[in-house]
Amino acid sequence: MPIQATSAVALFQVYDMRKSVAWYCDTLGFDLLQKHEPDGHLYWALLKLGDAKVMLNSRFEDDQRPAQPPPQTGHSDVAIYFSCANVDQAYEILRQKIPSLKPPKVTYYRMKQLTITDPDGFDICFQQPA
Repeated sequence: MPIQATSAVALFQVYDMRKSVAWYCDTLGFDLLQKHEPDGHLYWALLKLGDAKVMLNSRFEDDQRPAQPPPQTGHSDVAIYFSCANVDQAYEILRQKIPSLKPPKVTYYRMKQLTITDPDGFDICFQQPA
């Protein structure tokens, strides 16, 4: 009998948890569902947008976090794709918050996609059939 999975949730390791949680919530509209914040340090958060979820985890302990983010390695090949009923509407909402946002594009495989890069270099793509 095969394993029965019902959903998947991405986990991103981020440099600045508070900045990342604020970006996902304030810019993209995610809701903060859960967090692990002992002693005032935000280590982990579960975020939700519609039926989609993302987890963020602190890449560094407070006393080990470098003053500047380290060079991003490996993020250009990591993306999460969200099904979106109306990518054009998402673009209109998000370009008010991200003025440099490029409009959606239709791919050769007939998906209309709006791609945004988060503060840590992960690509977030909202897509719908073209």
